[in-house]
Amino acid sequence: MGNEKVAGTRTIKASEFKAKCLKLMDEVADSGAEIVITKNSHPVSRLVPYREKPKSLFGIDKGRFNILGDIIDPLE
Repeated sequence: MGNEKVAGTRTIKASEFKAKCLKLMDEVADSGAEIVITKNSHPVSRLVPYREKPKSLFGIDKGRFNILGDIIDPLE
């Protein structure tokens, strides 16, 4: 029907994307999965979820890890 999967990525014809673009945008935002849009069976665009990049990588993992023990002391 125009919805194919190529290596785990969903593809859709441009004409079908045009008819369903708002629904597809919501779907991508909710699922996080990208959609490749094709024209004449050739990929022309990707619809991917929007993610803001952090201003700095410093502290990006704060609170995700726990340090157990003394990390400076030499190992036995």
